[in-house]
Amino acid sequence: MNLPGTICINAQGHLEVGGCDLVELAKTHGTPLYVLDEDGIRQKCQEYLNAFRVNYHRFKVLYAGKAFSTMAIFRLVDQEGLGIDVVSGGELYTALAADFPPEKIYFHGNNKSMEELNFALSAGVGQIVVDNLYELETLAQLVEGRKKTVDILLRLTPGIETHTHHYIQTGQLDSKFGISLAGGTALKAIKQALGYRRLRLRGIHCHIGSQVHNTESFALAARRMVEFLAEVKEETGRQLAELNLGGGLGISYTDGDKPKSIRDYIGEITTAVKVACGELGLEPPLLVVEPGRSLVGEAGVALYRIGAIKEIEGIRTYVSVDGGMYDNPRPALYDAKYEAIVANKADRTPTEKYTIAGKCCESGDILIEDTCLPAVEVGDLIAVPSSGAYQYAMASNYNRLPRPAVLMAAKGRAEVIVRRETYNDLLRYDRIPLSWEGRKSLPQVM
Repeated sequence: MNLPGTICINAQGHLEVGGCDLVELAKTHGTPLYVLDEDGIRQKCQEYLNAFRVNYHRFKVLYAGKAFSTMAIFRLVDQEGLGIDVVSGGELYTALAADFPPEKIYFHGNNKSMEELNFALSAGVGQIVVDNLYELETLAQLVEGRKKTVDILLRLTPGIETHTHHYIQTGQLDSKFGISLAGGTALKAIKQALGYRRLRLRGIHCHIGSQVHNTESFALAARRMVEFLAEVKEETGRQLAELNLGGGLGISYTDGDKPKSIRDYIGEITTAVKVACGELGLEPPLLVVEPGRSLVGEAGVALYRIGAIKEIEGIRTYVSVDGGMYDNPRPALYDAKYEAIVANKADRTPTEKYTIAGKCCESGDILIEDTCLPAVEVGDLIAVPSSGAYQYAMASNYNRLPRPAVLMAAKGRAEVIVRRETYNDLLRYDRIPLSWEGRKSLPQVM
């Protein structure tokens, strides 16, 4: 298994992240536990910036906050010179609490509430990415009432289907996101947006999907969007200044995953934009991308402790861990595939086949099916690499299970960036109706 960033096997045969032994971290902080490789994330940020510097003259890189939103992560990407995109009032609130510059924030979402739009306007976010005509009209009314001008992009669907799970395809014609390029709908929306005096239409946005390995799809989307920019210029006389191509570059979860490098991805989309602009007589626009998974995904390791081991002769051996679909719903949600390492036996040769089961009361709570590991025992530590994106971000308290702690590790030091939830945390918002006071319990039926 390829171990990225600072993730490695140390002299004790244990898995290590950021110079921190995961066996020791489990003793100190308990399990389940998420550990992030700080230097690995910073390296990915710089890879994006450097790839643009050698390929294109005007660009922005935004971190897609939905991949993993915490104050520490937002502070880190700001330190590395990136902007962010957020998709809810909660993500925006987190960013502002981390002192993230509001002018470097783009606000997405297919159904932003009135409260969220007002929050974004009050905060002074840099761009609002308008998803549909209802939002366009609502936003126009809000900014007119505030006598405020706001920069916007229109999100469009270019009609491109990608080779990924259909739940995380977003650029095809049949999508809940964006305004379709087909049938002239997008051009009508452009003309409508240009007619509002307090909305400043900066450009267009698209996002074709997530965990995409086929960079040719990104290049095709880039060309289609430039062709639409040319159509807009011909119809309105305006060349829009900004082209946002979203994110979606895949990462390696298993040895079978072969994603393109960040350098190759940026090289392909910038070439597609420059070639298309040259052919169509356009000035190359400000180019924006919004990576999330490819910045933080491979930097994360989820750590679990083995409990029950159940062998069904001739069928399989189940190894149950103290995590599951409540901290990582991806396998249950869309059959996501992972590999595992026994963190305290990381230098040993895999000899046995196991299925890693979660502890939730669901037959579908299987984290990894039929994975090869060295012989395991109760108390061993299962580490799941590439756990930095869309896991903790989608975690829940299903079965009333407290969510894990998250650590940031670098140079032999690990610091808590999200504390472990307690049972008391689970009760924070529970209330028993006051009208039930004094009501006696009925006797138990035998």
